[in-house]
Amino acid sequence: MIKEVCEVTIVHDDVVSGVQKMLPDLGGMVQIFKALADETRLKIAYSLTLEEEMCVCDVAAVIGSSVATASHHLRYLRDQSLAKSRKKGKMVYYSLTDNHVHQLVRIAFEHTTEGDKHGDC
Repeated sequence: MIKEVCEVTIVHDDVVSGVQKMLPDLGGMVQIFKALADETRLKIAYSLTLEEEMCVCDVAAVIGSSVATASHHLRYLRDQSLAKSRKKGKMVYYSLTDNHVHQLVRIAFEHTTEGDKHGDC
């Protein structure tokens, strides 16, 4: 069994300095992961990887909520630049903003199911 901490403290200053210089502002990434950390919003985002575009009513039915609740979550995803909307007549349709969001959600799903296949989670 591997211990969870180093047995001695040795800081590799060159490694630490190099990484610190390359670290960007992570605020935008934090917002993306916060938005997807909510199970309902993640369910919506995953649904939009299965169906390219869905109206608010269909999203509400998928997540088992009111249209108002679905609309609230969809607006949040839109405000975080993860989803976009378009109005067609009296209907509002949502889709994921771009392929990056689609890939992020799909990769997260594949990662979680990968552990099940290999028996290590």
